[in-house]
Amino acid sequence: MSPAGPLGGVGSDAPEQCSAAGCSQTAAWRVNWRNPRIHTADRVKVWLACAEHRSTLADYLGTRGFPVQVTALDEPVEVVG
Repeated sequence: MSPAGPLGGVGSDAPEQCSAAGCSQTAAWRVNWRNPRIHTADRVKVWLACAEHRSTLADYLGTRGFPVQVTALDEPVEVVG
């Protein structure tokens, strides 16, 4: 991840890339999540996903017991339940 943050930062013109290992597709989804053992509900971590990897990334986190909320790329969330 760059110092600008997971979504490219202010003024970035580069398309957002899927977070799945080895994928170079443009992201269309935000996989918002947190680890409830170490983060409060307002600490939202974000993985970006293309259409192909949306379910894979969300399922990976969900099977580990992490709260997950998938939203469109342009729909950030404040809290993951």
